[in-house]
Amino acid sequence: MSVFSHKQRQNINLVIIIALGVLIAYSLQDIFSAILSTLVMYTIMRPAYIHLAEVKNWNKRLVAIMLITISIVLIILPFYALSSMVISKISELRSNEIFFKNLLVKLQHMLPFRINENLIQEGLNRLGNWATQLFPSLISSAVNIILSLLVMYFLLYFMLIERKQFEFSLVKYAPFREQNALRFGNEMKNTTYANVLGQGLICLVQGSLVSLSFYILGYQDPVFWGVITTFISFVPVLGPPVVFVPAAILQIANGHNFEGWAMLIFGFVVIINIDNVLRFMIAKKVGNIHPIITVIGVIIGIPLFGILGLVFGPLLLSYFILLIKIYESSTLASERLERIKTNNEHNEL
Repeated sequence: MSVFSHKQRQNINLVIIIALGVLIAYSLQDIFSAILSTLVMYTIMRPAYIHLAEVKNWNKRLVAIMLITISIVLIILPFYALSSMVISKISELRSNEIFFKNLLVKLQHMLPFRINENLIQEGLNRLGNWATQLFPSLISSAVNIILSLLVMYFLLYFMLIERKQFEFSLVKYAPFREQNALRFGNEMKNTTYANVLGQGLICLVQGSLVSLSFYILGYQDPVFWGVITTFISFVPVLGPPVVFVPAAILQIANGHNFEGWAMLIFGFVVIINIDNVLRFMIAKKVGNIHPIITVIGVIIGIPLFGILGLVFGPLLLSYFILLIKIYESSTLASERLERIKTNNEHNEL
């Protein structure tokens, strides 16, 4: 006979489960971004997988491999190629001291106050170090990058080919009722689409417009600055002006008044406002993420995930708020049922 009662055994088992879960989560902290990436990729690929593998009855394994291959070609390879380009350009700019000295001299003639050159130089160095750390280096972080990608695609492959079992398990072990679990899944899908696809489309359009306008007006490195704008545009309001305003001021300082003022006018009239137009259109399809959530999410995400924190930070914060809403609705429903039960017992008495 056990010295523990049934309730005590259950409590002991729960403590052991929680302790092991915390230990496992701690052990997986280095690949947490890969696990989160898997959930994001699964959410995005799920409709295509269902259509091809379950509606058209294509081979499940073949469909999963095909979707993974497409994601590598369209997302992973371009992202790391652009990251390498950005790192290389930042290093080039930081080593070009003559360029910054000439720039400071020109700005000094435009401004009515004295510029502290040492302070500006220190700020530029810190900004360069911070920007370089945001982007993964293919050389110094090759092992970590490969490991994360292998983990992500390994998990993604089996989540796709065993989709029904995976989603059934999620509903079964979710810490709330089935209807709330389904609601969470649907809201999570819309949140992911709004953050990744919706915000990604907005950033891509704004980056393309900056790149195109730079090219037409004769600015240097239009592709590079378009890429930078695409990344920075994940931060609402702050994004594009951080790139095109200094570039326009520099053109004016060089005596190219038309190119400078044309960029400022086009930037504030078209590039900034295209954000609101696209956001309104996307909100009708998959919902919208409040700019406050995006900004706070970016602040949370960048220290954790680097440049990927521009996407993952707002996602995590959105998931957190969604869980709070579901918990609140479940609590209100339980309280309502309790009141009804109490009233019925009172009426019977």
